[in-house]
Amino acid sequence: MNTFGENIKITVFGQSHAEAIGVTIDGLPSGTEIDGQYVQRLLDLRAPGRSDVSTKRKEPDKVEFISGVIDGKTCGTSVCAVIKNTDMHSKDYSNLLHKPRPSHADYPAMVKYGENYDIRGGGQFSGRLTAPICIAGAVALGILEKKGVKIASHIYSVGSVSDTPFDTLSDEEWLMEKLCGMDFAVIDEKKGEEMRGVIKSAAENLDSVGGVIECKITGLEAGTGSPMFDGLENVISRAVFGVPAVKGIEFGAGFEGAKMYGSEFNDAYYFDGSGKVRTKTNNAGGICGGMATGMPVIFRAAIKPTPSIARAQETVDLEKGENTVLEIKGRHDPCIVPRANAVIRAAAAIAVLDAIYSE
Repeated sequence: MNTFGENIKITVFGQSHAEAIGVTIDGLPSGTEIDGQYVQRLLDLRAPGRSDVSTKRKEPDKVEFISGVIDGKTCGTSVCAVIKNTDMHSKDYSNLLHKPRPSHADYPAMVKYGENYDIRGGGQFSGRLTAPICIAGAVALGILEKKGVKIASHIYSVGSVSDTPFDTLSDEEWLMEKLCGMDFAVIDEKKGEEMRGVIKSAAENLDSVGGVIECKITGLEAGTGSPMFDGLENVISRAVFGVPAVKGIEFGAGFEGAKMYGSEFNDAYYFDGSGKVRTKTNNAGGICGGMATGMPVIFRAAIKPTPSIARAQETVDLEKGENTVLEIKGRHDPCIVPRANAVIRAAAAIAVLDAIYSE
């Protein structure tokens, strides 16, 4: 359903065009500091209308903690935070009641929920529901940073244009800090301009484009995690797949590793100058047997092209029982990768915090 976590549980609630959306967080010890400004900064990176390559929809996304927090600290009960929905054009969805949009959740949702499905803005399946993920993720990031764990992400690719990848062996603290404050987070800003060009071209052609987000986690002690079904890859993947547009995830060398020989893939151990055990390569992405190796954890998430495009698309009319053509109205991102970057970072933080609290 809409709940994630075994030790720190989060539950996302609301719909795209409901009065509000939000999240509850259970399991945080009393006295845990929550920096509202820190939370708002992450929300601002996800918010629409802040870039020339995003939707023109304006959502201030101002977070309000309505329970569980007193004077910036948790008081031992459920933390609940909400965001009021404001800039809604529900009429844009009136023609979709019986005509499911290609690559949206409309058809299976209509079958599952029938006439009670809230079609407006995609209802509970909307990317709008990633804002509460950012609230919980920002809370998790603040806690993790105090534990020495840092998480950053960047736009690894848009279409066929790729950014410089993270260094898989070093912490790159300066770079990670820089990326966390960027609206269009890329390592190579020239590649970033090329990506913007690809997005603008897609928009001009009444189309959309997808991409990949790369995430890096440092500071995890070796042994953090669990084997089998509660491994670090498992919990991170579950959280990341909670982001509606994600269609794939890989760790370390990922699918490229399947082309290697063991002698090429295996990460050789060595003692560094301080006597700490490290690896000479990091094809495993910092995780073996579901547990951290002490090296940076690296993963990449594939983000599909925005399904709402202005071109006419083939679909069906469920009321008339016939094939038809659909033209989608409204304001949509030609590429959601730049805004999803903050969400992937937030989802990773939620998963890592839950894993740490299980230790």
